[in-house]
Amino acid sequence: MEKANQDIKRIAIIGAESTGKTTLARSLALRYQTIWVPEYAREYMTVVDYSDYTLDDIINIAKEQKQQEEQAIGNANKLLITDTEFITAKVWCEDVFGTCPKWIEEQVQTNRYDLYLLTANDLPWVPDPVRINSQRREYFFNWYKRELEQEQLPFEIVSGKYEARLFCAVQAIKKRFAI
Repeated sequence: MEKANQDIKRIAIIGAESTGKTTLARSLALRYQTIWVPEYAREYMTVVDYSDYTLDDIINIAKEQKQQEEQAIGNANKLLITDTEFITAKVWCEDVFGTCPKWIEEQVQTNRYDLYLLTANDLPWVPDPVRINSQRREYFFNWYKRELEQEQLPFEIVSGKYEARLFCAVQAIKKRFAI
């Protein structure tokens, strides 16, 4: 990684489906005049039969997500915001397939972010074609929180309706970084 890129703080947004992650990523990028990396899985699942995906699909998604982040960091302004990260891939693999590929587990260990923003489940569920867990948001929130705690990763829970959620995220960023 180039020295200039080492100064970029990487912030990952993590949380259950339909908890405002994409809206928050866009809003933070706008607020901090930087760029954000969308969740590649959404794009991938629109061209693949999402009811019949495999572990290889999740690995392919995670690899492309990582590549997009590596390409984007050179254009970031102090912060790089990502709309997902590798814990999400790990949890998804374990939940759906009962196992997680070694490569994804290695990425969880080696591809750490400077701050994780865990989105609370206090926004209403908004259905869309790739969302399937409307009744399991609390389950996934708790699982993500447990993973962040077990890995001893720096995280803050962000909650509230959209403007309040953005304010909460900005406060978490201010608390961690001199930005």
